[in-house]
Parts: sequence; C-alpha cells; structure tokens
Amino acid sequence: MAEPESTVINTNVKQKDPSEALVIAVTTRAIFNLEEEHKLYLEKGKEEYTRHQQANQDKPLPPGTAFAFIQAAQYVNEKILESNPEEKDLFDILVLSNNSPESGIRIINSAKHYGLEISKFCFVSDEDSTQYLKSHRVKLFLSADRIDVCNALRRGVSAALVFQQEVQAPSTPLRVVFDGDAVLFSNETDQVFQEQGLEGAVQYERAMEAVPMGEGPLKAFAMHLGKIRKKFSQEKSPIRTYMVTARSGRDMGVRAIKTLREWGLAIDEAFFMDGAPKGPILAQIQPHIFFDDGLHNIQGAQDVGVPSAWVP
Repeated sequence: MAEPESTVINTNVKQKDPSEALVIAVTTRAIFNLEEEHKLYLEKGKEEYTRHQQANQDKPLPPGTAFAFIQAAQYVNEKILESNPEEKDLFDILVLSNNSPESGIRIINSAKHYGLEISKFCFVSDEDSTQYLKSHRVKLFLSADRIDVCNALRRGVSAALVFQQEVQAPSTPLRVVFDGDAVLFSNETDQVFQEQGLEGAVQYERAMEAVPMGEGPLKAFAMHLGKIRKKFSQEKSPIRTYMVTARSGRDMGVRAIKTLREWGLAIDEAFFMDGAPKGPILAQIQPHIFFDDGLHNIQGAQDVGVPSAWVP
C-alpha cells in the first residue's frame, strides 16, 4: 500500500479546475536549482538534508531549468484572463516532491518569494511519486530524475527529463520547441532509419505520405497547448510553438506537415534541419523549453543556454 501524499493547497493563488486546465507537474529539482542540496542528500542522507532545508527555510532557492517556462505559462494565464475572466482553460502548475512536508517549507517559501502561481504542493514519501499524476490529471510532467520520467511515460503521461543548467530567462511570449520523431510523432520512421538507413527511411516516408504518423509521447501536451493558442489571433498570441526536426524538408517534410494538419495542430514555425545541428536555430528562437529525444541535440541546446528537456 502506497503512503498517502500530503498536499498543500496554495491559498495565495486562485485554484484552477483540473478537468479543464492544462495541468503541469514539476519536481522541485526541475523548477529550482537544488543541486547542492541533492548532493548533500546523496552523501549525508535524508535527515541531514531535512535539517539543512529547515535551517534555510527562509532563504529562497535559485531558479532551475524549468523556472522560466513556468513563469511564461503564468504570463499566458494573465493574458487569457484579461480577455475572458471566466476562462477555465488555463495552465495549472503543481509541484510534486519527494521532500517531507517539514523540509518542503523552503520550497513553498521560494515559490512565494518569486510570485509563482503554483496551485498545489504535493509531498510524497513513496518511492514512485508518478502514481499520483493521473489522479491530478497531469498533462505534462517535468523531472530531474530519469526513473520518474520513464515511469510517467509508462503511465501514459507526457514527460521529459530536465537537466540542471544556467538559463537566461527569455522574455515573453511563451515559446515551446518540439522535435518531430519520437517526441510529437511516434518513432516509426526512426526505426526504419536504424534498419534501412536514410534511403530506406526516405522511401518509406514517400510510400506513407498520405498516412498520418502515429502519436509521440508529447502529442497530448502539444494538442492542449495548441487549443489554448487558438484562443488568440496570430498577432496577439502569448504562445508561440515551433517544430525543429532533423528531417529534410524536401524528402520527409510533407508527411510531417500533413500529420500536423490532420491532427489540427497549428505550429507557428517549422524548421527541417536535414541533419544539421539545432543549436544555432534554437539560439535564435530563445525558447523557454526545448523537447528532443536525442541527447546530442539536448547538449547542443544547452551549449547555447536553451532550457532543454529530454524525452527518453
């Protein structure tokens, strides 16, 4: 029997309706930089870690990789409510933590310090905290723990692994970049490429051009993001979405575009890189978050200071 979670409702913010909102769960190490504390936890154990967090409970934690993304989501909420105060289709952010409630006070205080609109803080003592994602109707889960991310994906929740890095906080609007294969789309073409090389993959894509691709692990999140995006005109939208894919536009772009059209997913800009490095274009876009399944692409994004999340 799993230990129950301890949920702290943040009374400072207006609670959202999770049946309508786009619920995003972030772990404490994804939203704040807790690398020193995590090291202490691994080296000295839980009690020493808890003692440290209690002693420093009034000292705000520095921002982590997903911090700017959460701030930008908050900005989108403000813009939505400006145009319709009754709107319920909003971003709803909750923090999921393996901290005990005692050591979690610092997390809550840090969120308040930065004015983050976080609805709930869930302190879970169970090893696998991802079992609570479905009950909270989470559509995207960001964690700094690979096992957490794999467990969430197995449970059918869009999830990605955040690497701690120094991030320049980009300005608004919220900018999200998706890779194509194995992120938005299924990895079917990747598998053909592994088995038959580029020529085989190109032939496969041409043969399958009229057939939409399968769903990738982040499709559900992208679709809900697209739904919020449609509330605004192109010029006034507080959200911009991009696809930056290694595919070549000439040989493999048509099926990707047709699939997005079939899904009704409007992407603002699409870049078909034909295998070229993604770092330079990401540096130009300056997204709040970039999702990719290739670790070399994540590394390239980190090298140019772009907050990145790996979809294993």
